[in-house]
Amino acid sequence: MSRSRDRRTDSHEALIRLLYAEHGKALLAYATRMTGDRMAAEDIVQETFIRAWRHPEVIANPETSLRHWLFKVTRNLLTDRFRARSARPDEVGENEAAVVAQPDHADGVVTSIAVMAALERLTPEHRAVLVEVYYRGRTASEAGRNLGVPEGTVKSRAHHALKALRKLGISGTYTEIQSGKVAT
Repeated sequence: MSRSRDRRTDSHEALIRLLYAEHGKALLAYATRMTGDRMAAEDIVQETFIRAWRHPEVIANPETSLRHWLFKVTRNLLTDRFRARSARPDEVGENEAAVVAQPDHADGVVTSIAVMAALERLTPEHRAVLVEVYYRGRTASEAGRNLGVPEGTVKSRAHHALKALRKLGISGTYTEIQSGKVAT
């Protein structure tokens, strides 16, 4: 009994090899075109032929179009694969570059306190110019109109105020001072 089973298995394997030789390239091309991934397509074609091996009744049926059946199985496997991927989001490993360190707001608070203390040490005229130009975002001419001084005076006071801040240990560009991101 085992000899007849061995012969049947051998003939069945030979038939699967023949099917693969005849239809394997076409199925692989189809699966590759549908997935865009050669390795995934090879897995799908392999599973197609495993299913053919598990269903010898289909292969033995002379009325069955084997090529049509193989493509149908491949299409169903592709559909199952698509549905499985749609049901669950792609897994992504954590990339160290993707982890963004959150800035500590405590540094900003300390800097703001230092800037406020330094502004208190300026003359009222210099402080008023910096508040108008950097904190309220006004142009030199707008600040001059609000303060009742010429535009040139606003520019001169701003220059001297920044110079005085540097002497007090507060340094930075105009943008950094305006945003409160200055070095203390």
